[in-house]
Amino acid sequence: MDSLFLYKIIILYMLDRIDEYTLTNTQLSSFILDRGYTTMFNIHEALSEMIDSGFISVSTIRDTQHYKITNLGEEALFYFENRLPNPIKQDILDYFKEEKINLKNESEIYADYYPNDNQEYTVECIIKERKDTLLDLKFNVPTRGLAVSICDNWRAKSTEVYGYLMNELAANPDQEHPQE
Repeated sequence: MDSLFLYKIIILYMLDRIDEYTLTNTQLSSFILDRGYTTMFNIHEALSEMIDSGFISVSTIRDTQHYKITNLGEEALFYFENRLPNPIKQDILDYFKEEKINLKNESEIYADYYPNDNQEYTVECIIKERKDTLLDLKFNVPTRGLAVSICDNWRAKSTEVYGYLMNELAANPDQEHPQE
């Protein structure tokens, strides 16, 4: 079996098994490199070819690339998964079990910013649970430094902010709403 083909199947298998989440370049690379499967050059070559072929999609959030398997990638994996050795499959599943919290947190809570037309920055802070967006906050700030600071603090403060918003917006003792 061609080595590059094996690395592609490893990546597709990982992206398929992560459920609705994405994996970052660091997460994919650290798994493959830590187990000595290949080099960083080969990982990047495999990722690049699979993006070009439409097997995986990539999105960039605050200079971090997040990969997700596409329908075409799922179809390819269906045909070639049997060529991935069982010990490698088990390594991947063990890795996910060991790192589940880290993988989940990186995919569910994130923030990014971008310049807008008002010579300011728009900050977007998101909390997701599987495919559902629980909170998507967008607001403008005057400086890039403030945008970076908000994004850096979002992961640590997101639960507190979400709880505060829910309590403040849902609580109104003077008005009763019938259950629907």
